[in-house]
Amino acid sequence: MGGLTFMVDDKMCFGTFKGALLCRVDPAERPQLLAQEGTDIVRQGGREMKGYVHVQPFAYESDEALAFWVDKCLDFNPKAPLSKKKQKKQGK
Repeated sequence: MGGLTFMVDDKMCFGTFKGALLCRVDPAERPQLLAQEGTDIVRQGGREMKGYVHVQPFAYESDEALAFWVDKCLDFNPKAPLSKKKQKKQGK
């Protein structure tokens, strides 16, 4: 995705993307989280990524605000599905 990613239990938890925080959150909570100032929908390849929120730096400037977002990501992590790993093709 072109940023720094922090993995928890082999799953993307949060990271940086385009100068902001990329948070993997519970899709059920996403509408309320997107209502907060400094948040936006994450799109990649023209597709909306439903379980992610893009958070601008001013929205996690304080330690408390950063902890809020990291906690949201860590809370969802146990429920987040594992990505299917692509198997490497054997050479002929």
